[in-house]
Amino acid sequence: MLFYRSALPLSRRTLNLAARTIRSHRARTGSRWRRLDPAAQALLVPVHLHKGEPFAQVAAGFGVGTTTAWRYVRETTDLLAAQAPTLEQGLRRARRKGWAYVTVDGTLIACDRLAADRPFYSGKHKQHGMNIQVVSAPDGEPLWTSWSLPGAVHDTRAARVWKIAERIEAAGLIGLGDKGYVGLSDVVFCPFKGRGKPQWKKDANSAHARLRSPGERAIAQLKQWDILRRLRCCPQRAGKITRAVLVLQLREAG
Repeated sequence: MLFYRSALPLSRRTLNLAARTIRSHRARTGSRWRRLDPAAQALLVPVHLHKGEPFAQVAAGFGVGTTTAWRYVRETTDLLAAQAPTLEQGLRRARRKGWAYVTVDGTLIACDRLAADRPFYSGKHKQHGMNIQVVSAPDGEPLWTSWSLPGAVHDTRAARVWKIAERIEAAGLIGLGDKGYVGLSDVVFCPFKGRGKPQWKKDANSAHARLRSPGERAIAQLKQWDILRRLRCCPQRAGKITRAVLVLQLREAG
């Protein structure tokens, strides 16, 4: 196997967050000697999440076994996901910053499944995956990500499962969603559907798009982490992995 030096486009504060989390967990559980110290483990995990490299390659780069790398990534991902903000916390942050609305959007985290696994197949995206809901600020800062549902679940149904509209209303805010959320709630405003719309509806759709488009950056920011482009692990872990990435991304954004 060949080795080469590489760089990761992340700041020191993101690495420090992961290292503190690992160090606290080891102290709390009384963990003894490990092959990697907290700092090295903290670097291994973002390398896997951001670059999406298979465990065998990451393990070789850090001089540990593949199983050890898998265990370190799973452990740290779970610890980081536990720190992810709840939807209520994200909406309170929006209120503190004076934002009048939030953006609601859904994305598919692709995964490798058989053609027979229909619950995982998204007709919208034409591939297998897991449905993740994302609530973001008007400027595109991600505020919250949901746990995962099979890819066949429609965005409106997923939003109802997580009670997104009700929680936005309780926070005194409104939401902007795409046409996939039509009929969800009066609190979540969506574009008008259909052809041959009168001019006032076209104008309303244009205004809606101008307000909502910056919020769509949230998913793009999360998917800069290559692990979210296609999962090679159990699809049920999509929610935890996304929430762990959210914690690191928020720290990176400062």
